[in-house]
Amino acid sequence: MTDPTARTDLAGRTIVMSGGSRGIGLAILLAAARRGANAVLLAKTDEPDPRLPGTVHTAVAEIEEAGGQAVAVVGDVRVEEDVERAAQTAVETFGGVDIVINNASALNTAGTADVTPKRFDLMQSINSRGTFLLTRACLPHLKASADGQIVTLSPPINLDPRWLGEFPPYMISKYGMSLLTLGWAAEFAADGIRANCLWPQTTIATAAVINLLGGEEAASTSRSPEIMGDAAVALLSDPARPTGQTLIDEDVLATAGVTDLSPYGGGDDPALDFFVDRR
Repeated sequence: MTDPTARTDLAGRTIVMSGGSRGIGLAILLAAARRGANAVLLAKTDEPDPRLPGTVHTAVAEIEEAGGQAVAVVGDVRVEEDVERAAQTAVETFGGVDIVINNASALNTAGTADVTPKRFDLMQSINSRGTFLLTRACLPHLKASADGQIVTLSPPINLDPRWLGEFPPYMISKYGMSLLTLGWAAEFAADGIRANCLWPQTTIATAAVINLLGGEEAASTSRSPEIMGDAAVALLSDPARPTGQTLIDEDVLATAGVTDLSPYGGGDDPALDFFVDRR
């Protein structure tokens, strides 16, 4: 398979990510670490959770084993002081911030009548507000970077009634992440900061899919998190320097020359992810 990360190097570049203890976030940081990137992870999982694999500390060990340098910041993306501490840790440890990856997200696929106000607020606080807080905290350092980038793991704005009506509370929290990111691409273009959204075409075999969306059966028709890791690194290192786009992992990899997606699993007909339509 063509190496999607081989076009430009990420050596010495510093990523600040919300989440990243496992799943897609960790896959992205591992792919970036193989290109020499540094990472600061802001995540809550300080101690092992029997329902979830890994902690922020085991993630740091994996990243370092992959060839990168990493620092764990135990904290909550909803807490302004924790977010500021993550940005400051990146500056003190690695000298700045080059890339912000908004990865942390809360999932709730219930309809409007079944989502309590408390659950609604939780989704907005982690998804849209957390994306705002982390990016805002890193903004001065992104402006100082030679190539500041924001990547948000959020979907294209699909206004098909099927997706508008499927689970509006979750939908608005994820679309809020996308709209913020597209807004930053325009707001900070003069500062040289690029901002894009990245979303999988198919479901990804993460703990969220296994625990919330159908167990091992759902995982069997999902691709591995490594597809998003490779797509993210391909996007970050793309010499075309895209900005202001909502991108799908398959398309990013195709641009990088990767068309055989079978190594990522999911079978012959992987399940589509939320907010994307069959092609």
